[in-house]
Amino acid sequence: MTRDYFVHESSYVDEPCEIGDGTKIWHFCHVMKGSKIGRDCNIGQNVVISPAVVLGNNVKIQNNVSVYTGVELEDDVFCGPSMVFTNVVNPRSHVSRKDEYRRTLVRRGASIGANATIVCGHTIGRYAFIGAGAVVTKDVPDFALALGNPARVAGWVCMCGVRLSLESSLSEGKIVQCEACGASYTAEGGRLAQRK
Repeated sequence: MTRDYFVHESSYVDEPCEIGDGTKIWHFCHVMKGSKIGRDCNIGQNVVISPAVVLGNNVKIQNNVSVYTGVELEDDVFCGPSMVFTNVVNPRSHVSRKDEYRRTLVRRGASIGANATIVCGHTIGRYAFIGAGAVVTKDVPDFALALGNPARVAGWVCMCGVRLSLESSLSEGKIVQCEACGASYTAEGGRLAQRK
């Protein structure tokens, strides 16, 4: 059977799992059984993909990231170097909590900066941007820029990744246009939505 993806010789891929065409898995990685990786993903050095993890298409995971059971990354998600996912809120070495994993969903197009921590049980919205070193302890809305510890909405970003000229608190119905790509957004219920 022909394999249409790349795995570096220093990495391990347990069977069964699914890996899409065009995906590249670099040095010292471990892809565990039951995981599903989409097409055209790039898995950097020293990455662990745990059982039952789902990665969409075109996901980029930089070096030294562990994606634990309970985490799902939709298409076009970016995970920066050494960022951290968790899957249990109260871990103890002497207590097995494998039946208590909490789901973490990272929606399409979101970016997570280097050394950020995503506490399990939360959703990061579409095209949200989590700053380097931030600690996410609650859901993050679509297009939000979340910074700090704990992470708070500090602004808003375009699908193209450029910060929008808009205050962190949104006035209902306010319209803003990205100065870089021209995409436009409107404020609805304290959140930002892309205009059609």
